[in-house]
Amino acid sequence: MTVSVFELFSVGVGPSSSHTVGPMRAAARFVGDLRTMGAVADVSDIRVDLYGSLAATGAGHGTMTAVLLGLEGFDPGTIQTEEMERRLDEMRASRQIQLGGEVPIKLAEDEIVLHPETILPFHPNAMTITASSAGNVELHRQTYFSIGGGFVVTESEAAAPPAAPQTPLSFGSAKELLELADRHGFTIGELMRRFESQFRPVDEIFARLLHIRDVMEECTQRGISRDGLLPGPLRVRRRARDWYLRLAGEDPGRDPAFAEDWVNLVALAVNEENASGGRIVTAPTNGAAGIIPAVLHYAVHYTRAGKADRDDTAIRFLLTAGAIGSLYKERASISGAEVGCQGEVGSAASMAAAGLAEILGGTPEQVENAAEIAMEHSLGLTCDPIGGLVQIPCIERNAISAGKAINAARMALRGDGTHRVSLDEVIETMRSTGRDMSSRYKETSTGGLAINVAVNFIEC
Repeated sequence: MTVSVFELFSVGVGPSSSHTVGPMRAAARFVGDLRTMGAVADVSDIRVDLYGSLAATGAGHGTMTAVLLGLEGFDPGTIQTEEMERRLDEMRASRQIQLGGEVPIKLAEDEIVLHPETILPFHPNAMTITASSAGNVELHRQTYFSIGGGFVVTESEAAAPPAAPQTPLSFGSAKELLELADRHGFTIGELMRRFESQFRPVDEIFARLLHIRDVMEECTQRGISRDGLLPGPLRVRRRARDWYLRLAGEDPGRDPAFAEDWVNLVALAVNEENASGGRIVTAPTNGAAGIIPAVLHYAVHYTRAGKADRDDTAIRFLLTAGAIGSLYKERASISGAEVGCQGEVGSAASMAAAGLAEILGGTPEQVENAAEIAMEHSLGLTCDPIGGLVQIPCIERNAISAGKAINAARMALRGDGTHRVSLDEVIETMRSTGRDMSSRYKETSTGGLAINVAVNFIEC
């Protein structure tokens, strides 16, 4: 199936799409089910169980607070940072939530039950919510899987996923994508635009894509305006503001010699905002949210097309990146808990490389080659966040991978699109590598840097 670009790019909150956005959506969905049943007012108790990676690194990813907010009916795409912080302070003081915004229920972060060593069969990011009435009568119980990028499926949906609608422009592999582009004489971006236009007007497509671009830029601006320490016991210092002030002084005229410095800055600014729980675009995950904005910044400021029409450049870039992201979502995974960081940062770098190659005038074959190069050299990348926080190595890794994406696009444009390893082959390699990877390196913080870097935790 072909995944819509608007599923791959969605507005949410940090620090994690699978551990924050997904659980909040799942909890809100649970409340929606209770409303449909007409049972919200009958609930007297809520139990939440987290399994696998959600339990192992939930504290560092804000999973417990995300669940509580979701149970109140908040949505990660619309909740504002100030509102979120206010409600969390109130919840901590009262040790209760307002279920669906209306029924007080005793439930606090430390009452959520953690099962870090229990992995449910379908996916390592699992959670079960149970609602009971007075007398401990079960009203509703549901198990959800947060499968990456904020996507959530129930246990029954995981067992029997709904059939995707097939259209003449649907594609399920890079081979099919190239064949469609060749048959119709489209670029990858134009093909994805035509696919999206089967479901919504073109004006709406453009407006929504530009909104996504705008949220990315707003996130960057917030990131470069804030200093101090990121939340959590690691006491990581924000760097983006200081970098911006120095860089703006050194490069007031946007000399191309400083392009890499600006790319690094955008990636750091976005991921520092993500780490602080700020408003970001999941692209395609929160842990990799800085790569596509950083490479898009390069496309707008340092290419001929970007300087001529920044809006058109953003639209074509995001459509092309979305087409490639659809392949990773459907043929492998974008979940760090399932395949390691190659599924998050690797997928984002591949998407960004494809988007830039399109803006640089690449043929569909060169675009596919750019995507392949970026992922081929991200294979085996582990997800080992220190302290379970999306800070080290995640923030710098986004900057490094944005540079990798730009290099991959420029390498592909030097060739004619002919290459030995196909994108389909490298996606399958990523999937099988993730399957073989030890769980220690898949967002559990039980291996790699997470256990080999000495950290002094400061007691509050």
